[in-house]
Amino acid sequence: MGGADVILGIKLIRSTDGITISSSHYVEKIIEKFGYQNSRIAKTPYDYSVALFKNESDVSVAQLRYSQIIGSLQYLANGTRPYISFSLSKLVRYTSCPDKTNWGALDRVLRYLKGTVSLVIHYGRFPAVLEGYSDAS
Repeated sequence: MGGADVILGIKLIRSTDGITISSSHYVEKIIEKFGYQNSRIAKTPYDYSVALFKNESDVSVAQLRYSQIIGSLQYLANGTRPYISFSLSKLVRYTSCPDKTNWGALDRVLRYLKGTVSLVIHYGRFPAVLEGYSDAS
């Protein structure tokens, strides 16, 4: 019985120079599940010029689907894609009442992930001793 290759959906790749963690299979699953296979790629996960607002109209804009995508992306951000956390922190505020602008921003995160499927996190083998510093003042 060897070491685990996948833990909680995160693929572990061991090598002589360290360990690499990947969730490319999960990103592909999200892209397929929510229908973004044919979408164009976004270069960044968030557009700072877009102002997000609560949906004040009577028109419902697929709140359940919005929640499902947000949940999937939060799991991904906690595992191997921390750089989408800022975008999600903005988008999660409108989970109960998303409007078209919020959907556009969420769409951008998914299109960004489509272009970065192969990104991984690599932890090098050295240094052998882990050091940490803290300022207690």
